[in-house]
Amino acid sequence: MKITICSSLAFSKEAGEVAERLKKAGHEVLLPATTEKILVGLLRVSEVEKEKELGLSADRAIKNNAIINHYNKIKASDAILSLNYEKNGVKNYIGGSVFMEIAFAFVLGKKIFLLNDIPDVSYKDEIIAMQPIIINNDLTKIVL
Repeated sequence: MKITICSSLAFSKEAGEVAERLKKAGHEVLLPATTEKILVGLLRVSEVEKEKELGLSADRAIKNNAIINHYNKIKASDAILSLNYEKNGVKNYIGGSVFMEIAFAFVLGKKIFLLNDIPDVSYKDEIIAMQPIIINNDLTKIVL
């Protein structure tokens, strides 16, 4: 199965680890481009966080056509896996970009897997309506 990982850039290390586990299980895995840069050392999470603090993260996304490029990865995949760990005190965090990517997958008719349960956020009902499959950190539950 071809799986696109969707996650906060703060989870880049974990995304790399999960991608390796999925590859060992025989899956093809696509990662966000910025996560790939972080994993090979071309960029640091701290640099990305600094950009966000300075209000420059949108500039990077625009320059790199990040939203459309990741959409195309989702479109080319059988499923997405959202890595929703705790972030900023929010259990099972799903931020704006990942929420948007889940919506892309839903509209494209792709299977949607969440690593952990749906977070208690204002858009929880919308996430529920997109019918994600919650795998409770068990990658063997990722099946077509």
